[in-house]
Order: sequence, then structure tokens, then C-alpha cells
Amino acid sequence: MEESIKLYTVCLIVNDSRILLLNRQHDDYKGFIAPGGRIEFPESPIECAIREVQEETGLLVRNLKFKGLAEYMNPDKERYMIFNYITHDFEGTLIEDGREGKPEWVRIADISDIDMQENFKRRIPLFFKEGTFETHMNRYQEGMKEEHVIKM
Repeated sequence: MEESIKLYTVCLIVNDSRILLLNRQHDDYKGFIAPGGRIEFPESPIECAIREVQEETGLLVRNLKFKGLAEYMNPDKERYMIFNYITHDFEGTLIEDGREGKPEWVRIADISDIDMQENFKRRIPLFFKEGTFETHMNRYQEGMKEEHVIKM
């Protein structure tokens, strides 16, 4: 079986002590996620992050800073590569409810108390540290078993 590579983005939007997350209540996953999505050919990762944020939140973001790469390997040789960005620079009016979920400002101090994927929850503090990061996770049939983080 040949390896399949899928490229995605995530953009953490910061407003004082809060971050903008989507309260997703559909598909296989319910809980909070950051705006982002699949990179469409031939756009660049940063173009994708800007487009996805606008589609999912109504906000136009600028001055995105690349923070790191998160990879997930599935047993059927699928590799998901997620380019992670952060910004404090945005404008526009927040939409009421988007296709991926309702955009909500969440206090950073409350992150540990909200429902979200554990691997994303562990990644949030890395956005606020100096430098970049890389996470790499192998998924197995019985669940996610192995992850390591490299801070650069």
C-alpha cells in the first residue's frame, strides 16, 4: 500500500486572554477545535489558514506566525500533516454559526475544562512558547498510542 499524505492547517486566534475555537457538534467528533482545514491545490498552507478562518468564523486574519507541524500516522499508511499558525491580528464580524461549528471565545485559563481532542489540548501551550514545535503521533487500530513532541 502506498503512503497517502493529507495537508491541513490550524490557526489559533488570540484576543487578550482568550482564543477563538469552534464548538463542533457533528460527525464523529464533538467538542472544541481551532479554525482550519484541508489545503486545496495549489494554495499554500498560509493561504489555506487565512481562507479557512474566514469561511469558518467570518474573520480576516493577518500576520500569521508559523508555530509548528503536527503529524498523525494511521495504520493504513495515511499521513496527516497539520501546519499550525497563531495570530493576534484580525478584523471582521464573527459569524453566528459556521459549517464546522459555532465560533466562541474561550479563556485560555479554561482550556483544561472544555471538551476537545486531547492531542490538540496538549498542543495549545506550545503555541505560546518561544520557537516552533513538531509533534508526531502514530495511531493504531486500538487508538492513539504513541506521541512525541520536539520543541525547536
